[in-house]
Amino acid sequence: MRRQRHLVLAAPENHRTKRRGILRADISIFHPPAAILYALAMQFQKITLVGVGLLGGSIGLACKRRKLAREVAGFVRRTASLKDCERAAAVDFATTDLLAAVSGADLIILCTPLAQMRALTAQFLPALKRGAVVTDVGSVKAEVVRELEALLKKSGAHFVGSHPMAGGEKMGVQAAKADLFVNAICVVTPTTKSNAAAVGKVENFWKAMGGRTIRLEPAQHDLLVSRSSHLPHVAAAMLANLVLSPVQPKAQAALCATGFRDTTRIASGSPEMWRDIVLANRKNVVRSVEAFIGELNRLQTALKRNDAKTIERFFTTAKERRDQWCGRCAATSSE
Repeated sequence: MRRQRHLVLAAPENHRTKRRGILRADISIFHPPAAILYALAMQFQKITLVGVGLLGGSIGLACKRRKLAREVAGFVRRTASLKDCERAAAVDFATTDLLAAVSGADLIILCTPLAQMRALTAQFLPALKRGAVVTDVGSVKAEVVRELEALLKKSGAHFVGSHPMAGGEKMGVQAAKADLFVNAICVVTPTTKSNAAAVGKVENFWKAMGGRTIRLEPAQHDLLVSRSSHLPHVAAAMLANLVLSPVQPKAQAALCATGFRDTTRIASGSPEMWRDIVLANRKNVVRSVEAFIGELNRLQTALKRNDAKTIERFFTTAKERRDQWCGRCAATSSE
């Protein structure tokens, strides 16, 4: 194992500084594990977050606040991110050593861009504890579930896909919030091959985080989120690209007020993450974009014909449907 070079903060004397031959120099320890008096509230001895950004950091903060694990570990790719984890207090220790982070964990949560999940999982297989549960927070499920379920089965661990419908346009652990998942819908996507006990653990974990769980087949999840999550991001990015293009007059940006700001807020999300999402779910996103273009064409035709009745019905239907949806408190997150 190649030793990582980065700043190491002193660990409490009673904290274990070796794991299966891994030296203390490989691990940066920021905060002691939760006190033993909270043992009754703990669901896991150790939770590992593979990726400690907005979602991973928010999970870490919530786990620590709710005493869901004796120890919360975090894997980050860059040495500079160790300081960010320290400042955010999102984990008990963070490291750039993937095997050190995963070693001995009962629950591993993949919080990286989708394109990185399979490679990272393959790398940490040697450190997996038998019977460990692995889940993710990815916005696309069919491809991830298919690949990781087969990969982890060989190691004696269990994969259960999940997707908390929570997030925001700000990136990084500095934007993490302990209450991000409170009242958020958390989709769990088991298959016929899933271990029932592992599925229950993942569902109970999200409930303990304050979320509301629902079960969907991976393919059904991907179809539905292509309309409700992926299409809005595409539309927001398209608006930002079109209206704020440098070919527009200088006065254009000055006339973009709160309506434009609110409509395009999510366009400030991670380009890397959203590239991976729309590519992983491209067939469904293509269908959703085509349906959206069809609706735009119908509105365009009504405008060309000066069809006031059709145009009013367009806005009336949208208002009624959205008002009814808001009345049911359907959305609780900023994703």
